[in-house]
Amino acid sequence: MLPRTTSTNDTTTTKRRDEDTTSDMPRAVALMSFAIVSLVAPFARGEIDVAALSYVKDVRPILGDFCGKCHLGEHTKGDVSLAPFAGDDAVQRDPKLWRNVLNELADYSMPPKSKPQPTPAQRELLVNYLTHRLNHLDLSKLPKDPGRVTIHRLNRQEYNNTLRDLLGIHSHPADIFPADGGGGGGFDNNADTLFTPPILMEMYLKAAGESLDLADANRFITARPDANKPARKAGRECLEAFMPKAFRRPVESVEVDRYLKLFDRSFEARHDFDGAVKLACKGILISPNFLFRIERDSGSAEPHPITDVELASRLSYFLWSSMPDDELMARARRDKLHEDATLEAQVRRMLKDPKSKALAEYFGGQWLGVNALLTTANPDREKFGKYTPQVRDSYYAQAVEFVDSVFREDRPITTLIDSDYTFVNEPIARLYNIPDVKGEEMRRVALKDPTRGGILGLGAVQVITSFPLRTSPVLRGKWILETILGAPPPPPPPDVPKLPENDPAKAGGTAALTIRQRLEKHRADPNCSGCHARMDPLGFGLENFDPIGRWRTELSGQPVDAVGTLASGERFTGPGELKQLLLKRKDEFARTVAARMLAYARGRGLEYYDEPAVKLITNGLSNSEYKSSALVVRIVQSYPFRYRRN
Repeated sequence: MLPRTTSTNDTTTTKRRDEDTTSDMPRAVALMSFAIVSLVAPFARGEIDVAALSYVKDVRPILGDFCGKCHLGEHTKGDVSLAPFAGDDAVQRDPKLWRNVLNELADYSMPPKSKPQPTPAQRELLVNYLTHRLNHLDLSKLPKDPGRVTIHRLNRQEYNNTLRDLLGIHSHPADIFPADGGGGGGFDNNADTLFTPPILMEMYLKAAGESLDLADANRFITARPDANKPARKAGRECLEAFMPKAFRRPVESVEVDRYLKLFDRSFEARHDFDGAVKLACKGILISPNFLFRIERDSGSAEPHPITDVELASRLSYFLWSSMPDDELMARARRDKLHEDATLEAQVRRMLKDPKSKALAEYFGGQWLGVNALLTTANPDREKFGKYTPQVRDSYYAQAVEFVDSVFREDRPITTLIDSDYTFVNEPIARLYNIPDVKGEEMRRVALKDPTRGGILGLGAVQVITSFPLRTSPVLRGKWILETILGAPPPPPPPDVPKLPENDPAKAGGTAALTIRQRLEKHRADPNCSGCHARMDPLGFGLENFDPIGRWRTELSGQPVDAVGTLASGERFTGPGELKQLLLKRKDEFARTVAARMLAYARGRGLEYYDEPAVKLITNGLSNSEYKSSALVVRIVQSYPFRYRRN
């Protein structure tokens, strides 16, 4: 499947990305991840025993020196007072406040630049301590909170897919709508960022009319007047059949009356039955009940389970990015969908349906960051002329097909790290040196080479983690920490010097520094050493892949250096050995996927009170061999997915 949209200018050189700051995970998500996902101990520097640190002895004195004047006295700034916290239970008492403190410290926002600053070692101690404590809260003392989600407007993909399933059309009218912004969860289905500007309402009105014109009239004209049935009665029957599907819930008689008035006015003026029904349906398609995923408040302020009909919509927009089908709604109307066995059976049915490819494209594409292929990732066309728009689109399609195969075929999620197959077409096969592949169609191929299996071997990943002119072990290592291990490094301090944009020149004359030598020099700065010690070794394991995903054994006249040595002493060479090392940390990977997928499923960023749910989703996943369906079922059966608060 090729993407429907591409970069608006294939020849535009992307804005240079800073070596130390670039991340396909939005900054807010990266910061939030400190408090939501566990740090991976084997990848840490190992210089501080974080668990042995004391708030009273080790942390509060530093806070007193650098934060005390503003936040420990009687008159505090920003309504942030650290004065009430005097014991080692400080973080447990108010995780939300301390997560904000962590974010400010990690982002170098606090203390203000005009004030004295902690040393790099002191800041690192604070960040590590708070991260550790937030990741080891006493879950029994956390509030049971399903979180709040703003009324959820359909994003562009959801709008297109809903019209497809409602009217049987494939016109994609939302492709020209304003882009949807990514929110706290890092996905463009985040309800808090799905605004409704006035121009969008104009587009909705136009798209509703054009979509109805394209549709087979039998989709919405399900009754007609005859000798024994007046036009108004037939019109009402049409609306009674169409509205529950469009609104994705049962409708009341008074609601039908509202749209029947549109039918009446049109029919009285023109005596055109089909046109009158179409006008009423157009009104339905611009109703908030169609454009938004509305869930009703309860009479209590306490969290409450959502109805089965609401659960059907949550489930279908999670797995299909579209409206529930007839079978799902039938279970919901009988109040059977919330039953664990029924819910699990529906999840497994829906994952096998071709519509579940939406999960691979919209969740997988944004989680892996490969959507950047269509926007900002542009290898230099003079240096890498073989990276054509055709290759770009093929790489995107390959990534979607691969992720889709894991979930649709119920493979273990560890297959995403390493697999013995991939998908290629002729443009990709030429770059991969795979023989006997002709044509544009994607097909599964068995892999004899262990370097190409899994997401680390995807050309799309190699492109989005490179600069236009060269690869970047920093970007690639950071991508692994964020995407696979869920342990993103903090943003770097301001004014970090940048590295050269191009590969070193070939040997001759004055010897040029290799990329490893450049980074070793860069890490001599104490402000940079901690994070680079985690990122760089991982990134070097992928150095055999050039910026457009081709395999290489030589760089600037020298053999490619793909050796990585972790702080733990573990040593590996190349992507094959790197993947085996990552497979030893499959629980961290499962946790990462679970946390990101839960955020996507709920359309909001995760909070500290989601920690128990993430733990319950991932605990014991090994008993089901990390099967992808087991992960999805656990998410759907989780407390945040099945409950809401007003």
